[in-house]
Parts: sequence; structure tokens; C-alpha cells
Amino acid sequence: MPTPDFVLKLREKVGNDPLLLPGVTAVVLQDVPPGAPISEVPKVLLVKRADNGEWTPVTGIVDPGEEPHAAAVREVLEETGVHVQVEALLGVGAVGPVEYPNGDVTFYMDTAVRCRVIGDPTARVGDDESTDVGWFSVMQMPPMKPRFRLVIGDAVANLRRPAGFAPRLGFQKRDRLR
Repeated sequence: MPTPDFVLKLREKVGNDPLLLPGVTAVVLQDVPPGAPISEVPKVLLVKRADNGEWTPVTGIVDPGEEPHAAAVREVLEETGVHVQVEALLGVGAVGPVEYPNGDVTFYMDTAVRCRVIGDPTARVGDDESTDVGWFSVMQMPPMKPRFRLVIGDAVANLRRPAGFAPRLGFQKRDRLR
């Protein structure tokens, strides 16, 4: 789905000036089946963005009045055709500034979540925001920004050891000591 209407209306008023928007990052994992060799690792669903050619987890803008977990489910379905359920909050943190090719500048308060597939995991390009989509071993992902590698690593850590998981997005160790 292209830029949401509410953002286009805001842009009519503020032009390219910075906007703070709610964002969501959905890390969709397929865990290894029980009894699989120890060398097997989870797979992650990634999309290749049409605007910059970069591989990322599914990301998007939370619509006014929409809950972040509902936005994650909606964005994954729109962009990949895969039905998911949110299983865990990975963190909330500031992202940006992001400058788009048209000059728009945006900051995001991003909510990152771990999701699992419900039903058929077959992924396809679902809209014009992506040029490719696929499942990748978390040990053999294509190049991507460090923040996405971090959140994917956190998703795997949360999947494997939820009781011992501590988010890194928007939450630093020194902050836990205060």
C-alpha cells in the first residue's frame, strides 16, 4: 500500500518538514521443526523494498486509532500475503531521521514485534512497496541495516528463551540499573 492518506494530508500542510509517525516492524519467524538437526536455525521473512532496494523485515505505518499489533498483522498480509499472529513485543524505540527520495523527512516511534505464521507460509509480493519477498535462514540473510539485524537477533533470542529476553530497541542496559 502506498503512503497512507493521513500522511499525504499532513504533508500538504508541512511539506517535507520532519514528521513523527508511529511505525511497526514485524519480524516473522519460522522455527525449526522438533527433532531437526542442531545445525538448523529459524528462517525470517524479508521483503526487498521498491524505494531503495534494501532487504528488511516487514515495516509500516500504524494508522490513526490502530493498535501496533494489528498494524503488524495487516502490513505482513498486505506486503507478503502471509497470515500471522503477533507473539511477542521486542521493543519500542525511536528511528530516524529517514529521508525519502522526494525529500520528505520522517522520524518513527517504532514498535517491533515477533510474529508466527498462521497457515500457509508461501510468500509473494503483495503490493508495490516491494519487488521481492522470501524466507531466509537467520544465518544467511542478505545485507541489511544493522538495526534490522539487531531486531531479528532479538526475535530469535525471544523465541528461544522468552523468560531471559531483555529488549535492546529503545532500552539500554544502563537504563535498567536506575
